[in-house]
Amino acid sequence: MATSELKPVYLIIGNDRPKVELALARLRARFDPGSIERLGAAGKEGVSGVDVVGSCNAGTLLLGERLVLVTEIDGRKDDRGRLTGAWKAADVEAVVAYLRAPAPGTVLCLVAEELKQDSALAKACRAAGDVLVWEVDRKKIGEWVAKGFAERGVKIEREAVDALVECAGEDKLALALEIDKLAIWADGEPIGVDEVRRVAVVTSEIPPWELTDAWGRRDIGAALAAMEAMLDRADGAARGGVAGLAGLLGGHLGKLTRMKALLESGHRSKEAATKLGLKPYPAQKLARQAEEFSVEELRDATTRLARLDHALKGGSRLAPELELQLAVADVAREPR
Repeated sequence: MATSELKPVYLIIGNDRPKVELALARLRARFDPGSIERLGAAGKEGVSGVDVVGSCNAGTLLLGERLVLVTEIDGRKDDRGRLTGAWKAADVEAVVAYLRAPAPGTVLCLVAEELKQDSALAKACRAAGDVLVWEVDRKKIGEWVAKGFAERGVKIEREAVDALVECAGEDKLALALEIDKLAIWADGEPIGVDEVRRVAVVTSEIPPWELTDAWGRRDIGAALAAMEAMLDRADGAARGGVAGLAGLLGGHLGKLTRMKALLESGHRSKEAATKLGLKPYPAQKLARQAEEFSVEELRDATTRLARLDHALKGGSRLAPELELQLAVADVAREPR
């Protein structure tokens, strides 16, 4: 395909993965599939800057124009969400030197998520070609989700937007899939929190709202049913099995206790949310739950979950799931 109007290099930066993927798809469509070389830069198995320059200078047996596509030049996210395995200074220097005299007939496309626009590599790419930025401010992820629904002609409640982010996390591709799914399912009807909970797939480590809501209502049966449902999930909150769910409950109880203390000391829920580093929707849920418990009840629950932790670490002969059931039933009972 004719690509004479394309530039020698494109640098695509940003966390808006749906737009990044769309830009890459459009670029790949300009080339014959056999003339596209795809490379990954992150980690020990990743290609170096020198390797990329060699690929760009290699040409093609078909004597046509080709695309060298290199992803993850600023690293790959680990379990903590941190980018690791990025190109070193020597890799960047090799590519910057190449861009002073890029090979004719070759388009180099570099993809990064958090590369600074004033970096040496970005400046070199801008001078020789183009830099495209598709970025969503993490503080505005809710606006991004709401806009996605609006573009599909679907109305969604603000709390439902927050609930979806809590469910699917902040990965834009995962969110885009959930937006598409919910929009089709809604068929033009407005979407609320209940619809999100019913349809969205839980992919992030979220507070166990179903369980804690039942706990707050003192509904032992519903609490145990929610626990069983969470243990049956292959992902999300119960990824670590009984121990994982117990840890998640303990973490949630810690936040609940801190929220209760802040409310008791006269802080408003919004102020408490800021101090706890929580977004509006989970903060509102946490504040409402905190109002259902006394300080003494939360202390008792903390003691009970500490006993559960001891039991799961070898302090009991009972099956771990039974120990968890007993603990959940205890914390959900009506106060004596």
